This record gives sequence, C-alpha cells and structure tokens, in this order.
Amino acid sequence: MLIFRYLLKETLKSQIAVFLVLMAIFVIQKFVRVLAAATDGDIPAGLVLGFLALNMPVLASLILPLSLFLGIMLAHGRLYVDHEMAVMHACGVSEWYVTRVMLVLATIIALFSALLTLWLAPLSMEVEYQLEEEVSAESGLTSLIPGRFQQTTNEKAVIFVHDIGSGDNQLEQVFLAQQEQGDERQDFRIIYAQNGSVQQEADGAEKLVLTQGFQFEGRKGEASFRQVTFDQYQVQIAERQAEHQSRKLAAYPTPQLFEEPGIEALAEWQWRLAIPLSMPLLVLIAVPLSAVDPRQGRFGRIFPGLLLYLGYFMLLMAGRKALESGGVPAAVGLWWVHGVMLLIGTFLIVRGRPFGVRLRARFRGAGK
Repeated sequence: MLIFRYLLKETLKSQIAVFLVLMAIFVIQKFVRVLAAATDGDIPAGLVLGFLALNMPVLASLILPLSLFLGIMLAHGRLYVDHEMAVMHACGVSEWYVTRVMLVLATIIALFSALLTLWLAPLSMEVEYQLEEEVSAESGLTSLIPGRFQQTTNEKAVIFVHDIGSGDNQLEQVFLAQQEQGDERQDFRIIYAQNGSVQQEADGAEKLVLTQGFQFEGRKGEASFRQVTFDQYQVQIAERQAEHQSRKLAAYPTPQLFEEPGIEALAEWQWRLAIPLSMPLLVLIAVPLSAVDPRQGRFGRIFPGLLLYLGYFMLLMAGRKALESGGVPAAVGLWWVHGVMLLIGTFLIVRGRPFGVRLRARFRGAGK
C-alpha cells in the first residue's frame, strides 16, 4: 500500500504540473482570440471572461489525456534515473504491478474526462451559442467603442463616438450618418452632436439621444442640402430578435445524439467516448516506454512516446472523418483505432513479462 500511494502521488504531481502548463498555454491563445473579437466590436468587453470560461471544459477534455501520458513518462522516468524503480523491482514490484496502479489513476481521470466530454463540454458550447445570439440581437449602442466607426444592427446608420465619459452611456462628440433608399432616390442625413446618451425604453428598445448639434439633409447626386440646428435629437434603433443559430453536433446533449438519424451524430458520440477510453490505453504505452536507462535521462523516450501519442489521436481524427464520409462502416466506427492501440500497449507490456520473454525466445529459436 505504501508503494501504491507513492506511485500515485509522484505521477499525480507530474500530471498536474503538465496539465497546468498546457492549460495556461491554450487559455492564453484562446484569450488572445476572444480579446481580438472584443476589440473588433464583435462581442462586448464585459463578456470576454465569460466566453473564455465557457471554453475551459473543451480545452480541459483535450489536455487531460496528454497530461496523463506525459505525467507518467516524466514521473516514472525520474524514478528510473534515481534508481528508485530498480529498488522496487528488486523488492518484487513488477512492471505489471506499476501498470495496474496507473490503471487505477487512469480510471479515475477517465471518469472525470467522461463528465467533461459527455455533459459539461456540450453544455458550455450551448451556453456560448446562446450568448452569441444575445449579443447579435443587441442594437450595439451599449457596446460602442470610442474612436471607431460602427454600423447599427439595422444597417441603416453608422455611428462614430469620439469619447465616452465617466458614465457608461455618456457620449461625447457623436457623428451619425443615415441613408434612406427609395424607389428612385437615396436620401442621406448626417448629424453631429456635442453630447449624447443611450437610453433604454420600457419595452427593451434602445434609442440614441443627442444634444447640442446640427443636422445636414440632402439627396445623393444633388448639390442642395438643408442644415438644421437642434437642442435634442432622438434616433430609435429597433431591437432585433435573437436568431436561433444552427448548432454544431458538438453542442448537442449526449442523449440527443442518439435521436439524430445521420452518421455524423454517431461519429460525434464515439469521439466524445474516445477521449475517456484513451486513458487506460495510454497507460499501457506510457508505463513500458518510461523505463529508461539512467544514463539516458528521464527524457530519453519522450520523443518516441509523443510520436505514438500523436499517431493515436491523428488516427482517431482520420477515423472520425472516414466514419462521417461513409468510408468506414458504422459498426466499426472508431473502435478499430482503440484496438490497434490496445495491441501495441499489450505488446509493450507483455514483452517484459516471463510469458513474453519465453514467447520471444521461442520465435528466435524457430527462426534459427
């Protein structure tokens, strides 16, 4: 039991460290993309952290298998370099015992990963779709960016605000251009005001109230225009109803995937299940590959291990595309990829066992 806890503790420490480093890298990359969208005015600045948090379950579900794989190889590689694993083997702790301990850890992490892929990740994507619909339904006046031309949602006006005061809806030096198209004419209206504000009516609609300004009215192609000075001017911008976006299958709840008739729903369901299933298979590969010579160092077999890991997930992605296109029967699905990795992992584990040693000796004898 002492060795059991020690192996779990050392591996878990390495895995958490790898997981946090990888999460930090991917979260920063996602934060840059979300921040760029906020800078462009596609989403309000106040929702940047909300959109970032909604991507956490998806990122975590993709990073968990890699963190487990690297955590085992790094932790066990250190044990081999420090001769701790050699002492354990001398005391009767076999590689198969170490593998069973890691399978216990992989099972726990696989259950947590299944919670992410089967429930939390689709739920977060659905909430993200709903937020995008709400943002697209807003008039855009409450998310004005100083120093930038912005088009209203009805596409009939362009607004430019020089600055926004201490209050969230206090605007300074507002420029507004409107164009109305008829059957044979195009009327335009240009407005400039020293101050303005955004007001929300009882029904939820918003209007732009401008004060101390002037207005130019005219018709395209004609030199004549009219100038009007005003103390207060109101522009009504109708609220646009939220349009229901078409969802990707990744946002569907898992029970709903069984009700979808297409092969794409089956591929999505098997992909969600593939990530938790990969955990025990990765253990079968990582444990024997982590057995390094002390002179090689703890990173001696990281590169071939990463090649196997990347090959595994590239096969999963290729198998998913083949399943969606009909190139692979639905009964085969992605199971053949797991089968290939199970064979590789079993070979790596068995070759160091007495049965594997006898089998290799028999094949060598038969070859002679």
